[in-house]
Amino acid sequence: MAPPAARPKKATPAPIRYYLVVFNVVSLLGWAYLLVTLLAHLLALSPSASTPPLRTQTTASSALARLLQTIPLPFLTAAKTFDARLPPAVRPFYRRATTAYAAVGTQTAAVQTLAVLEVVHVLLGWVKSSLPTTAAQVASRLFLVWGIVEQFALVRSSPIYTTMLLSWCLTEVIRYSFYVLSLLERPSPLLLWLRYTTFYVLYPTGASSEALLIYAALPSSSPIPGWRSWIDGMWTVTDYGRGALFLIWWPGLYVLYTHMMVQRRKVLAKGTTLASKGPKTN
Repeated sequence: MAPPAARPKKATPAPIRYYLVVFNVVSLLGWAYLLVTLLAHLLALSPSASTPPLRTQTTASSALARLLQTIPLPFLTAAKTFDARLPPAVRPFYRRATTAYAAVGTQTAAVQTLAVLEVVHVLLGWVKSSLPTTAAQVASRLFLVWGIVEQFALVRSSPIYTTMLLSWCLTEVIRYSFYVLSLLERPSPLLLWLRYTTFYVLYPTGASSEALLIYAALPSSSPIPGWRSWIDGMWTVTDYGRGALFLIWWPGLYVLYTHMMVQRRKVLAKGTTLASKGPKTN
């Protein structure tokens, strides 16, 4: 007896497909705008580049120095001021990186919050993606935008905020461009390669910047909390929560990084695109 014929994949209804195209185009334009504006600010091509820096305060780079000071290794010495050790030609670029929030901070919050709809798309079955994975990715970004950056001024003046945002922008411009063409059934081999190759750099830079910003938001009075941190009120419950997330972020990066390596081998080996599997938006 011949095996039963495989069921043909159910096509996405035209109205939903059109909506997903519009959603991905809007998201693409939003992240492209952020990328162009951020680069113009960093290269002193826009008026925002002249924004005076915020009052001198702790940044993620000095927070990293604070963390290194707790490690009893003689060869790890933290600099008192990071920018003072930079070459003179690099210092203006570094200082502009500390004012990037003034140029794109509010817009970034709006564009990233739009990604909540990606979770809705999965819940409605319009997109073939893992709900836990999609929800976790969106939630982690929203936590950084609203729970860290918006709550702590010292994070907003950190150059590591700029490295995080630059990694996000490059990742999302490639991702949404890929999805738009896939939904239009015009897959791009170049975008396929970029999507499954640029993560080698953008995942570590983005996720490590996220972790360092979380660490920078911790109380500076006690880099590593002890029992006195709780007794003296130096660390609150939310501080311990952020500290736990800082520790979890690193193994999470490893898991996602190795997962993307496996996905890259599968996708590039088969030469497949998401268009052949149905539309996706995340």
